[in-house]
Amino acid sequence: MDHIFGPVNSRRLGMSLGIDLLSEKVCNYDCIYCEVGPTRKLTCERAEYVPTEKILAEIDSYCRNPEELAAIDVMTVTASGEPTLHSGFGRIVAHLKEVAEKPVAVLTNGSTLHDPQVRREMALADIVIPSLDAARPASFRRINRPASCLDLEKIIEGLVTFSHEFHGRLWLEILLVRGINDSDEDIEALCRVTRRMRLERIQLNTVARPPLEFFARPVAPERLQEIAARFGAEPGNPEVELLARQGRAKKVRKQSHGSPTEDVVEEIVQMVHRRPCTADDIDSNFNIGGPKKVEHLLEPLVRSGRLQLRPYGDRLYYQGSGSSTAARL
Repeated sequence: MDHIFGPVNSRRLGMSLGIDLLSEKVCNYDCIYCEVGPTRKLTCERAEYVPTEKILAEIDSYCRNPEELAAIDVMTVTASGEPTLHSGFGRIVAHLKEVAEKPVAVLTNGSTLHDPQVRREMALADIVIPSLDAARPASFRRINRPASCLDLEKIIEGLVTFSHEFHGRLWLEILLVRGINDSDEDIEALCRVTRRMRLERIQLNTVARPPLEFFARPVAPERLQEIAARFGAEPGNPEVELLARQGRAKKVRKQSHGSPTEDVVEEIVQMVHRRPCTADDIDSNFNIGGPKKVEHLLEPLVRSGRLQLRPYGDRLYYQGSGSSTAARL
């Protein structure tokens, strides 16, 4: 399948089946920390970048297998870029609600929620995880590198409005990059926004995997704790959760006896094309038998050039050769 991937053992959502609405990185941002490469089409235009019927057919095909469907905790709508730029977004979310009978989550940068039509479509979901990395225009431009058609104030007003209209679970993610959007002034500006929003939780994150730009560096754990305490001290703010460097989730996939099948290897390839992963990450999702076995399994693919190994920090990450999709699961 081209637009369904996983399930992925998500740190936030449990066993998450991803539905990728785009085939290349179409986005209205070109974030410096993005794990999946540069934006190929920087635009604010909503269009049917991938045939909606093709995505619906893949969803139907997957949902015909009750055993596979039973193992899923949530269906997550995401994209190689911003999913709400796909003009069939609302129809796809509605179809998932109808056929899957599972909670539907949406990962979005939140930039299109000023549009009432997008808000109506987004309201069909059960869980919405928008991002807001900066509330000061200069920091917004530095970290998200938005398309010229975007206005930060409109984005913020859209997020605030949606937070009061939406009746599901709303988790705001804020990703902090050292020296870019982590100053006291930046945090105070973000606090002024969050105090206007109705949120279930605020999730603080920082760079944890190979970013697009070398200068996108993680915020130190001590500073993250300080920032979390600042958000937590804000009257009316919800639970504040630190996402960075959390321990991996427990293994939940069952691996069949013997060596991994070709289908499992292909699933691994698809996963690392969508998100850089360590051998430990891969073993957590596929229960191969330990990181060493993962390395042995993928060595031929690295030699052939189908996969690449990229060092970042004290870890080695497997990633695809030039392909990408949403990486926030």
